[in-house]
Amino acid sequence: MSATTETLSQLATTIPGATGVFRKYKLDFCCGGAVSLAEAAAAKGLDADAIAGELKALAPVPAEAPTETVPLIAHILTRYHEVHRRELPELIRLAKRVEAVHGERPDAPKGLADILVPFARELDDHMRKEEMVLFPMMEDGGNDFIRHPIGVMRTEHIEAGATLKQLEAFAGEPPADACPTWRALNAGLAKFCDDLMNHIHLENNVLFPAFETAEHHEGCGCGH
Repeated sequence: MSATTETLSQLATTIPGATGVFRKYKLDFCCGGAVSLAEAAAAKGLDADAIAGELKALAPVPAEAPTETVPLIAHILTRYHEVHRRELPELIRLAKRVEAVHGERPDAPKGLADILVPFARELDDHMRKEEMVLFPMMEDGGNDFIRHPIGVMRTEHIEAGATLKQLEAFAGEPPADACPTWRALNAGLAKFCDDLMNHIHLENNVLFPAFETAEHHEGCGCGH
């Protein structure tokens, strides 16, 4: 089925990040989300196929991660660092919106935005340290000092793993009467949690050990 024939609500709740695209084009995926992308685009004089192309580009093409250092780092940067930075601001916006509208309900995701906002800053800082310090050292073949920044990254992965457990508690199936915004939030959060788990796994268990002795290799900080 083409994305243009699916409703805005369906697309918003199945494609993490779609809500950001819809907001850019001022397409109402929540209260007015029962119409197809083609219908909604036509009503505003927009190109539905072009919007569908943007939606398709949101989903990274599944690919087996390489094991060689330089290609693996490139994979981590494009598949995880770039994607986290794109998706977290929209998750924060959705979390704030759902809590503002549905906060009186006992099953509302109260406090989710309060977790995501500082975590987004911490994760961005963590990724920048990898990009500016650790990854260039690895691409140059490593040195005697490299175990120190690896150790720092492993510690921060453990801390991220603790936050991941908090986020997963919000990422389950939404209530049966949840609005499309709420459903989009849960779908996006579940995808982010899965991505973060895989991201940590690739670094802890594939990338880092190539620069450590066996006794320095530790398990995945996410605790799964």
